[in-house]
Amino acid sequence: MTRRTLAVVSAGLSQPSSTRLLADQLAAAARDELVRRGDEVELRVVELRDHAHDVVNNLLTGFPSTELRAALDAVTGADGVVAVTPIFNASYNGLFKSFFDVVDAQALVDRPVLIGATGGTARHSLALEHAVRPMFGYLRAVVLPTSVFAAPEDWSGGTAEGALRARIQRAGRELADQVDRRPPAAGPADPFALTTDFAQLLGGRED
Repeated sequence: MTRRTLAVVSAGLSQPSSTRLLADQLAAAARDELVRRGDEVELRVVELRDHAHDVVNNLLTGFPSTELRAALDAVTGADGVVAVTPIFNASYNGLFKSFFDVVDAQALVDRPVLIGATGGTARHSLALEHAVRPMFGYLRAVVLPTSVFAAPEDWSGGTAEGALRARIQRAGRELADQVDRRPPAAGPADPFALTTDFAQLLGGRED
């Protein structure tokens, strides 16, 4: 049995949050598909509202707190990422962008990412394609073809219904497919690890 980890990033600001609800359902769809294939799956949830002050401090100082470091490691060390933001002013919210601004620029290369968003009207759904997808493309992540947007009318009693449920299931399968194609993640990179041995640092000299 292969052990997999999925990082679930929610940038919702309220509690309860429809953004967190969508993130949980997307993660559950991917987890269930991976379990069906025989994998053991751990979900690591990162609620960005809990790290808002630390994210700003990191932007100012260049150093994360212990708690923010753990959140960053959960994302950069996962086999796949579910990332969901509320849409403000036709784009991701500032907290979502700021968090990924402090993620190492190389940490998500070739990492499968399932993107989702929530908003007050379905008219905001294209923000996933013109704002969120390009951001992860810049980070060279593998952004899944299916993105998922949820408006208030898509929820019934706190659960996804109809077309939204079908889209969640399809996106979950796509994430599972991409995770299955890759070896298990080795965890977050050690920022202090030497990538060059001392002989190379000395120009190959042995004297």
